[in-house]
Amino acid sequence: MGGSQPLGFGLGLILGGIFASTIGWQWGFYTAAITNLVMFVLSAWQLPRNLQDTSQDWWHRLINDIDWVGAILASVALAMLSYVITAITGSPSAMRQPTNICLLILSFALFLAFVVWVGRQERIGRPALIPNSLWRHKVFSCTCICVFCIWASFNIFEQYLNFFFQEVQKISPLGAAIRFIPAPISGALTNVVVGFIVHRVRGDWIVISTSIPTVVASVLMAIADPKWSYWACAFVANFFNPIGADGIFTVSNLLITSMFPPKTQGVAGGVFNTVSQTGKNVGLALSALIANKVTAHSPSVDKHSPDALLAGYRAAFWFCAGLTGVSLCISIWGLRNIGKVGQKKD
Repeated sequence: MGGSQPLGFGLGLILGGIFASTIGWQWGFYTAAITNLVMFVLSAWQLPRNLQDTSQDWWHRLINDIDWVGAILASVALAMLSYVITAITGSPSAMRQPTNICLLILSFALFLAFVVWVGRQERIGRPALIPNSLWRHKVFSCTCICVFCIWASFNIFEQYLNFFFQEVQKISPLGAAIRFIPAPISGALTNVVVGFIVHRVRGDWIVISTSIPTVVASVLMAIADPKWSYWACAFVANFFNPIGADGIFTVSNLLITSMFPPKTQGVAGGVFNTVSQTGKNVGLALSALIANKVTAHSPSVDKHSPDALLAGYRAAFWFCAGLTGVSLCISIWGLRNIGKVGQKKD
């Protein structure tokens, strides 16, 4: 299952480059909409139904078995926080605006209200969107932090590598897409290798060993010279970058199934995916803020010149290296006793 992600990612990049160079970038979104519609129809047709539930049972479960209040609190808080981060990306001085200050304070207040609410729901035995008890598992909490950092770093790297190709080296969208081909190949190979060794090697060793190449990838691009050959640096970095994300993906999913009972695995898996997506959004916003700030203070007169942009991109790559380094340190400390996670338990 994990191997399909990098393959889909690579195919999407190549098609995006082809569309941008031929019929228009809009067709990337049209294709995504068509593909999602097809997946929706296939899911509705093929996914098994619970034949024991009547129509009344279904509506009753929809109303009573979902923590709607918690979902609204968390969604509104995340939306406000994302808006503020996006607003200050282009101009950090925007943080002084009363609207952004109020939204930031309100988002933190809603996060606090969410924590109180799910705690109350858990105490009275009602459905909680993210039960507070999940975070008492040290391994699960550390895994979520690692996933947050790794996913943030992975997406930042891919975005700024694309900027490096197109804005600094002036390569066409199709040419840039072709240069990303090593990434899905590396991701697929990582999933295959991890699948073969996960029941033989300790899980923390897998996470640590797959995180190191990701750190190296970010450092390579942080020191890369646009005049260098693609094969000298960008190829190696592009090949190394997905290894950490795909390695921790497999281990984390197996950890969730082994740490929690069946009734809690769905919630834990949902939290895992939410953390990864939040890491991506927050990471991209913070990296844009860092890159823009460094570019604005670069010695180049033209802040849109390749040299000025390169200074900001390098700062973003160093930020990637820092995020992956944090994940590496946490995995060394927090996952050291997880043992082998791929063994079948009778």
